[in-house]
Amino acid sequence: MHYNVCLCVCALQESLIKEAQSLEEKKRKTITVKEMLQHAKKLIQKLRFLVEEPQHTIPDVFVWLLSNNKRVAYARIRARDLLFSSTQEARGVLCGKLITLFLKPPGKRVPGLPVQAKLDVYLWFGTCSDSNHMLDNLPEGFRPGSGGADANSPPTHLFLLKQHHFQLRCHMYQARGLIAADASGLSDPFARVTCLSNSHTTNIINQTLSPTWNQCLPMSRLLLHGDLQHIKQEPPRVVIEVYDDDAVGKAEYLGATVAVPEVRLSSDTYTPPTLQYSPLHCGSLSGGDLLAAFELLQIPKSGHHNLPSLEEHEGGIYRVPANIRPVLRTYRLEVLFWGLRELKKVQFLSVDRPQVYIECAGKTLRSSVIRKYKSNPNFPVLVDAIELELPENEHLHPPLTITTVDWRAFGRSTLVGSHVINNLKGFKYTPPPALPAPTETEKQPKVTYTPEPQSTEGNHFPQDTLTLHLTTKMDVSISRRSTKRRKRTIADESAECVIDWWSKYYASVEKQVEKLVLPSCMHVKLVVWWVIPITCCLQLYNKELESEFGPFDDWVKTYELFRGKANEEDGATDERFVGKFKGQFRLYTVTEAEMGSEIVGTGQFSGIPSNGPVEVRVRVYIVSASNLHPADPDGKSDPYIVVRLGKNEIKDRDNYIPKQLNPVFGRSFEVQATFPQESLLTVLIYDYDLVGGDDLIGETRIDLENRFFSQHRPTCGLPTEYSIDGYNAWRDSLKPSELLAKLCKDNGLDGPHFRPGRITVADKVFTGKTLFMEEGTPVESYEHLSLKILHRWSEIPGVGCRLVPEHIETRTLYNKDRPGMDQGQVQMWVDMFPMDLPHPGPPVDISPRKPKGYELRIIIWNTEDVILEDTNFLTGQQSSDIYVKGWMKGLEDDRQETDVHYNSLTGEGNFNWRFVFPFSYLPAEKTVVVQKRDSIFSLDKTEQKLPAILILQVWDFETLSSDDFLGVVELDLHGFPRGAKSAKSCKVDMLTDGTEKISIFQQKRARGWWPFTKGGELTGKAEAEFHLLTAEEAEKNPVGRARKEPEPLPKPNRPDTSFSWFVNPFKCFFHLVWRNYKKYIIIALVVLITMLFLALLFYTLPGAISQKIVNG
Repeated sequence: MHYNVCLCVCALQESLIKEAQSLEEKKRKTITVKEMLQHAKKLIQKLRFLVEEPQHTIPDVFVWLLSNNKRVAYARIRARDLLFSSTQEARGVLCGKLITLFLKPPGKRVPGLPVQAKLDVYLWFGTCSDSNHMLDNLPEGFRPGSGGADANSPPTHLFLLKQHHFQLRCHMYQARGLIAADASGLSDPFARVTCLSNSHTTNIINQTLSPTWNQCLPMSRLLLHGDLQHIKQEPPRVVIEVYDDDAVGKAEYLGATVAVPEVRLSSDTYTPPTLQYSPLHCGSLSGGDLLAAFELLQIPKSGHHNLPSLEEHEGGIYRVPANIRPVLRTYRLEVLFWGLRELKKVQFLSVDRPQVYIECAGKTLRSSVIRKYKSNPNFPVLVDAIELELPENEHLHPPLTITTVDWRAFGRSTLVGSHVINNLKGFKYTPPPALPAPTETEKQPKVTYTPEPQSTEGNHFPQDTLTLHLTTKMDVSISRRSTKRRKRTIADESAECVIDWWSKYYASVEKQVEKLVLPSCMHVKLVVWWVIPITCCLQLYNKELESEFGPFDDWVKTYELFRGKANEEDGATDERFVGKFKGQFRLYTVTEAEMGSEIVGTGQFSGIPSNGPVEVRVRVYIVSASNLHPADPDGKSDPYIVVRLGKNEIKDRDNYIPKQLNPVFGRSFEVQATFPQESLLTVLIYDYDLVGGDDLIGETRIDLENRFFSQHRPTCGLPTEYSIDGYNAWRDSLKPSELLAKLCKDNGLDGPHFRPGRITVADKVFTGKTLFMEEGTPVESYEHLSLKILHRWSEIPGVGCRLVPEHIETRTLYNKDRPGMDQGQVQMWVDMFPMDLPHPGPPVDISPRKPKGYELRIIIWNTEDVILEDTNFLTGQQSSDIYVKGWMKGLEDDRQETDVHYNSLTGEGNFNWRFVFPFSYLPAEKTVVVQKRDSIFSLDKTEQKLPAILILQVWDFETLSSDDFLGVVELDLHGFPRGAKSAKSCKVDMLTDGTEKISIFQQKRARGWWPFTKGGELTGKAEAEFHLLTAEEAEKNPVGRARKEPEPLPKPNRPDTSFSWFVNPFKCFFHLVWRNYKKYIIIALVVLITMLFLALLFYTLPGAISQKIVNG
């Protein structure tokens, strides 16, 4: 076993060396820092695997605290951390050292601080032969009380030879992000500092999550033992606990941390400590951060008066000294008060007159009071400012608290909720310099920009057609004749198809698949049933639009307000949520001359829209859903859509889709809304139930107000090309040139200036085609070039940004009853149009395509070379009773069979039998639509989309047992091999090699020979004829199944031996017995008659002779 372990370790070492070498080679190549860091982390994990044993041979060490022979608390230490070794590198990190252990109670975790006791202990663990080294690292100032370095009699205790007096100063400045312990969502925090046997507490700061104590807690006459240098290296730990003070009952634990003080000996030059943030922890929760500094000062023999003095204030409270407190600087905080959203009831009453307090660094800025929240939840006064004294060090900035209150009768205010922002770095803002006075001279454009030509990347391909059929380079070798025929049939089929929105959708899906999935070695050929300009694709996002462009908070940010106690339970955050505050902050330094000056207009917030009511027309398009959570016992769902916007609710319950987890809705809804009262759009997917209430599958929410005012302009996506009508018709209220003019006006840009073949925006000149032919007349149009400029708007310096293209976003559905679990995805998009602009026109028709009726007629003429399975017990001849069975995949209930060709001695069968398969088909998706009930108890039919595959099988009929399967051929009706002209040329290889493939949807008719296979071997051949008709054509020219009217088929010319012995026994005797044994049967009959004659002769001859004698 030892050798196996060594071999395993060696193998791992060799693999690590190889990986390190490969990492070095990758470093020489083009590799990103992120990828190199990932490889390095993998190597570190393998190194740790080599260092740490999967199962330790030595158990861990437990230190127990006993009281009355009862185990009260314990500490657990890994034995390998205490294990002694003569080699310093192999020795445990805690071996032979004085360490501090925090003992915790056994059993379940108790609420509050889990530390029951603190123990300073010297531990050493090793073999008995190494016991003489157990006291080698004993610090100076300690000596063993009894015994010595002997394994048989180790020392039981240590004597302290030196003792020193120290003073601990705990500079408690502030804390941030504390846990909410009161029902109001705030706390009344105070801190308790414990070191050795001393403990002090700070003052209580009421109703805050970011207390600023600014208090120094001195602990005098701390007696420490041992050498001074050891004390400096290993000072005693300081435990800081934060509690919430309650008027009734004991204080509630909020979190704790352990700090190491900075030691200053009397011989050292005094330097003030540095304030640092220490994380607080309350169980598995993060309890916030504590900003404090701790210093341990040695008291000289001359006394306390030689220590640095402290600032004492009223009540004997010491403040943090000025040389420790952070250096302050004057900042101005400008706040954009936009509004409040989704406020819940507080104390069973609705919020009606809310107000927001912004608290930071001991100062408070109050917003204006919203007079009537339900009528208009926006603030009357948009911008206000406050001057703050903040530390120059950004890491020491205090938190900012957003508090919302509701003013009620008799001047009484009630806390609604609060939000704490711990980091102010994101609000840092540098005001732009004052602009110089404008001059009279006109500035000429300096930069000339020409849009790039269309390339094969992104949304453009070198050809103007797109196909949904993918083939490799090997599949393109076809003859000229078939190419001409294919072109003709594609043109014929394209004339029957109508280009609609779904054509663009599937072209976009196929483009995304070709771009992301297919390997680069594949030569992709694209062929469609219709001709689609490549510029008509839209952008498909497999995530929310906010994940691609950000949360659309470029003009205002959203902060969630919470109320109530915070705990570790799942879903507790949703229960504490009480609303949202929309606003923005700007933090910048001010000079002494600027102090006290009032802000003008909107201050540093430029381009802020009016926060008055806005009438908006909202169109919601739901394309499809996928991976929905099953809601029915059979593992399926009957989903339908519910759209909510403010008080408006649209239930699409009548159009539910039965038994589907991946439904295609294709539904659009139009709602008129007023922002900001009706700005939260909720799309819900319900499960339809005939009895009882419907079950919620999942929902997704969209803040339409953020999108409406965003500079990315997600109100209506920009298409790739400008069209007046058709499936790609322009659907925005404003034309591209009008949109470009509006963007230039809103951003203060010069332009646009339209000239033939060019458009000038600010300092850029865009050139392109502007002259188009319309009905033989040249027309100057700037819409196409304006649209190209809009797509390139991010390149405009200063104000440019990405504009949202025409898209479909994929949003995740969630359910409150299953927090954190994905309930499926929904593909959708939202268009918004202001009511004061021209009407945008009719909504896009995304109704699902209805399947087209087709009828496939198949005539089975003959079979050849079918294997013979039966053996005649009389003659020994092999034969088969052949018949053919056929159906379309998914339509097994419409399975059809030919009659039986009995006693085929050569594998030949003659049928002249017609199969007729009616089916519903979607040409765009190349799928057969099958609707059928899953069981007899199902009320609705389940719809499935399956590939158009025809299955033909040949069987051997058995009368007294089950039939024998002989072979099968599966033909994909979109691409199956062309039939052989004769039975001899029909080979099994034609199904797998590069034989020319045809589509029955293009060819309409096909006839030939196709092979039957079983286990990859040829088991027969069939001559068949295919004829595909639409439902209308089939109704005009009906035919009968089998050989029935109308248009009956002639009966097959079968040999006389083709019959069933069970039905025709005499015929079976004639053909199978008489023909083979006729001579023997005649001889047998002659012999039998002769024998009967002789028997009768010998039987009657004695009687006749005796009668003759008697009668004389």
